[in-house]
Amino acid sequence: MTASENHDKKKPIKPSGGPSLGQNIWFQLVVAFGVFLLLSGGYSLVREYVLTQKEEVPISQIAEDINASKISKIVVAGDAVTATYTDKTEKTSHKETENSLTQTLSNYNIVPEKLASTTIEIQDQSGPRYWFLTLAPLLIPVILLFAMIWYLSRQLRGGGMQALSFGRSMARLVRPEDQKVTFADVAGAKEAKVELLEIVDFLKNPGKFIQIGASIPKGVLLMGAPGTGKTLLARAVAGEAGVPFFSISGSEFVEMFVGVGASRVRDLFDTAKKASPAIVFIDEIDAVGRARGAGTGGGNDEREQTLNQILVEMDGFEPNEKVIVMAATNRPDVLDPALLRPGRFDRRVTIDVPDRKDREEILKTHARKKPLGPDVNLTVIAERTPGFSGADLANLMNEAAILAAREDRREITQYDLIRSIEKVMLGPERRSHVLNAREKEITAYHEAGHALVASILPHADPVHKISIISRGRAAGYTLKLPFEESRMHSRKHFLDDIAVSLGGYIAEKMVYDDVTTGASNDLQVLSSLARDMVTRYGMSDKMGPVAYDAAVGRTLFGGGLEGGEQSQEVAAQIDAEVKSIITHAHKRAQDVMTEHRKALDAIAKALVEVETLERDDFEKILIANGITPKKKDDDIVGKTITG
Repeated sequence: MTASENHDKKKPIKPSGGPSLGQNIWFQLVVAFGVFLLLSGGYSLVREYVLTQKEEVPISQIAEDINASKISKIVVAGDAVTATYTDKTEKTSHKETENSLTQTLSNYNIVPEKLASTTIEIQDQSGPRYWFLTLAPLLIPVILLFAMIWYLSRQLRGGGMQALSFGRSMARLVRPEDQKVTFADVAGAKEAKVELLEIVDFLKNPGKFIQIGASIPKGVLLMGAPGTGKTLLARAVAGEAGVPFFSISGSEFVEMFVGVGASRVRDLFDTAKKASPAIVFIDEIDAVGRARGAGTGGGNDEREQTLNQILVEMDGFEPNEKVIVMAATNRPDVLDPALLRPGRFDRRVTIDVPDRKDREEILKTHARKKPLGPDVNLTVIAERTPGFSGADLANLMNEAAILAAREDRREITQYDLIRSIEKVMLGPERRSHVLNAREKEITAYHEAGHALVASILPHADPVHKISIISRGRAAGYTLKLPFEESRMHSRKHFLDDIAVSLGGYIAEKMVYDDVTTGASNDLQVLSSLARDMVTRYGMSDKMGPVAYDAAVGRTLFGGGLEGGEQSQEVAAQIDAEVKSIITHAHKRAQDVMTEHRKALDAIAKALVEVETLERDDFEKILIANGITPKKKDDDIVGKTITG
């Protein structure tokens, strides 16, 4: 299979929100009711426990114990009688309400001398303690009930405030003292940093621009592939200028309720104006900034209202308000033209995938806090990672550290970095995915076909590594890298790439008189490339310099459309020309392998034995079979052939 080194990866998704307002209210209600039951039950248990600590006996028993000289003291409180025994225990009883204690005891033949030797204390049935003990069984449950009602009402008021603040901005504020990112932390992107330094100067010294009649830019649009550092650069601008940084995602404006997005936009800009000078950063602005005018309306109309409010707010800035809006997107082609006009996003900064020197600087930045071994050469790693974005390089360094830690080593070696390149590009090794002897041989011939054609054709990139160890979904892969990077693609290079992609398919058919599913991705990639040559790049002599695929400009449901408007006759000619390009490339690759069949067999045999061939070992096999390896190539970006 053939896969180009396109490492555009999406960042992780944002975490989801918490429970809804209704769920919170019901949860608080259940909690409050449970607390009320718990406190009421606890009070009842304590009260019952206190009351049961004293044994209750009949008054006749009290009289007998007085006669037996077992009681030292008696306390009378109303009709309640508490007797303290000589062994310090207490027992309770009740006398007749209308009679005194002496009268009640005389009915039980109490000995007067025994009663006279017993201390009797009469407690007055009044005072705070008496009333507290009397009213506590009634007052405490009532107090708990009112406390529960107050708690619930407070929660409901809080819920109402949340409902009223539904249209408030959800932007995250990073204060200048908390902003730790500056341009020193952003490697590469030299042209972008030069352009943004002017914005920093605007924020720091707006007076010198206003005096000469210059207006402060209102918006800066950062455009580039995912992972190239757009958000990092925006934070670095705020860090350099020392101003508050309000960040929000475009998707956070749009809600289910109509008008919420526009309300949040107003609140965000009002807050930023109060904190000026400040930066408002809208990430993934294409979520709300797609071109309008589809005329469909419906459920997505809220997005258009949000965009309209953004346009109004940006156009309403005064020259001295010192609030700059920065936005990031990897789809500038679908943005509404009103966003891109002067007076809104005045500056458009393109952030490209880093070149070799920039990649080396980025690798050094991410290696600051990682212990590197003496054999590490980041220049070599930068040369072997064409097409990698800044996020890819950060992931590469992290994967290398993980590999070293997994093997209980304290330093990262060059071998760790080499392995992490392939892991980022293709995925982890699948050692458990064991091929049988025939499948292993077929895979070896498949990869040998790719490598041999790439080594013979003059405009193909040189081979750096071949492996038949499974990685990700690929049973094997061939790594091709250019000697020098270039940003322009030529027709000859594309034609050689198509022939190289067919190398594995032709090798299988030549050796086994059969083909497998291993070439499926190869065929998809080369077919797409051949069609782009005809319809987008004007690289077909028969069809001429005409772009048959319409540019993105029309919209449906707010999104861009791609598609040709050619007639059926022209579509048939395009299909025929695509097939002609692939057929010609097929013949060239087949001629190469027919002429160098011995080299094909030798490469496949070596792969079956060792599973992986590095560049030096591969070139030795070529030299042994009369093929001169490539020493210099001025073509462009390397490719990874997987199969």
